[in-house]
Amino acid sequence: MSCCLTSYVEALRVISAQEKAVLESYFQPMKMAEGEELFEGGKTCDLLFFICKGVLKIHSANERGVDVIHYFYKEDQFCTILDSFGEGRFTEVKIQAACDAEVLQISKRKLYSMYERLPFMKDIIDKAMQQGLMEKVRLRNSYLGQEAGDQYKLFVAQWPDITLRVSVKDIASFLGITPQSLSRIRKLGK
Repeated sequence: MSCCLTSYVEALRVISAQEKAVLESYFQPMKMAEGEELFEGGKTCDLLFFICKGVLKIHSANERGVDVIHYFYKEDQFCTILDSFGEGRFTEVKIQAACDAEVLQISKRKLYSMYERLPFMKDIIDKAMQQGLMEKVRLRNSYLGQEAGDQYKLFVAQWPDITLRVSVKDIASFLGITPQSLSRIRKLGK
């Protein structure tokens, strides 16, 4: 499973066999079933994940106690609760497998240790996280002012693979509509 990360890095730069071995030694492979929490919230998130297979969702309960999905991450993406991980802030936000997933996990402490041995990884991860954040903002902004049906069409166009792998309930939560409304929208669209 760790070869997915080395393949990702090799697409960006040449790395030696020794560097590959060091890189792989820092990450712990995990297989998660749909619905399993990778980070349960209620504390500071000091974990970073790299997704080899599957989809993860970032979610939390709103002021009414309703679970709201903030974002989805898929293969070849790093995932964490960025402000908690970077600033050491307490968070109620959670990371959960939206479908069966295979991920690589590293703690913040081990990440900094890896940076000492593989300094190029800091630049790679920082750039990936920055690009991910910009994409997240761009994507969320594209939904503003859209009717629910148009939001769903946009979701399908932007994330056709995720549409097929996560539940209707999760898509509805991300779009801020009820699953029943989304089911009606999907029926009308077919």
